[in-house]
Amino acid sequence: MHIPILYEDNHLLLVSKPPNVPAQEDESKDMDMLTYLKQDIKERYQKPGNVYLGLVHRLDRPVGGVMVFAKTSKAASRLSNTIRKNEMEKIYLAIVRGVPDNNGTLTDYLLKDKNKNKTEVVSANKKGAKEAILTYEVLETFEDLSLVKINLITGRSHQIRVQFASRGYPLYGDQKYGSDVNKPGQQIALWSYKLKFPHPVRDENVETISSPPKEKPWLDFQFD
Repeated sequence: MHIPILYEDNHLLLVSKPPNVPAQEDESKDMDMLTYLKQDIKERYQKPGNVYLGLVHRLDRPVGGVMVFAKTSKAASRLSNTIRKNEMEKIYLAIVRGVPDNNGTLTDYLLKDKNKNKTEVVSANKKGAKEAILTYEVLETFEDLSLVKINLITGRSHQIRVQFASRGYPLYGDQKYGSDVNKPGQQIALWSYKLKFPHPVRDENVETISSPPKEKPWLDFQFD
């Protein structure tokens, strides 16, 4: 498995996650990002014993793009706090079916069914519901598809996928929230494009970008 390193120092490791690789070990027992990167650090730096690597945010298994890991517990704590305070800018690219308004803000309350691993839009007073907010801009349309740039304000489970699908714009390839328009085997067109946040130790910002793969349906759009 090849995982491109986008940024690394003593405190942080930012990589481009390949699609269909779990962020951490799950019931499939397939190789996951956290295990692989710990092994990689151990080998590259010839570290004895266990390697610390903190998973501070996650991407759904089918989604690729920028992920940040913490190489120290101090960095992990500070990064988690940055995310809680919404000080991490998380930009995604998605290809949706249909043509939404040129730009807008989507606000919903979401509830996750852990048994089904599925999220739905519910009323604000539903027990366990969490507010979900994103802003988006339609960059380009091609036939019945639209390339959308998304600023993810909150980070709820399946948030982008369910918010667009609930409005009639399911993501290309999404089997869970768009099975009526997507074919089995299609790769979901959702990509973690950019992360920007204050460095947890130094007085500077970290900004990294990962472009989607050069394959369909991404090839039908300009995104650089």
